[in-house]
Amino acid sequence: MARVTSVNISEKKGEQKHPVPEITLRLRHGIVGDAHAGDWHRQISLLAEESIDTMRASCPVPLDAGTFAENINTVGINLKNLPVGTRLRIGETEVEVTQIGKECHGGCAIKKAAGRCVMPTEGIFAIVVREGTVRAGDTIEVVK
Repeated sequence: MARVTSVNISEKKGEQKHPVPEITLRLRHGIVGDAHAGDWHRQISLLAEESIDTMRASCPVPLDAGTFAENINTVGINLKNLPVGTRLRIGETEVEVTQIGKECHGGCAIKKAAGRCVMPTEGIFAIVVREGTVRAGDTIEVVK
């Protein structure tokens, strides 16, 4: 079963995110307290541990939760192959996938250290469809 492994926020844009015990998702906003929150199509970012694992062996820096500026780390779900419009139930919340990957900004510390970054090709972005709280250990399921 797919589940959340970490939830992460940053107070300022351009910084790595750091793990927190829980995050609160709000409609038309995203994550309360996160620098990337707002009424736009990339309110929440998700990245699979399986994607991060592909870089861990060759990267000279630790790849902890939030290193790629992702809000939610997952395991057991193939995020990068979900089509835009897919809805995910995460614990008591629901989000809708709005974008797969993103353009990498020039100053990416991970790309400089490792030669590549997985977020631009394997990270996904979503908007909040149902509010609530998300914690590590919450289950994730695709809503049919």
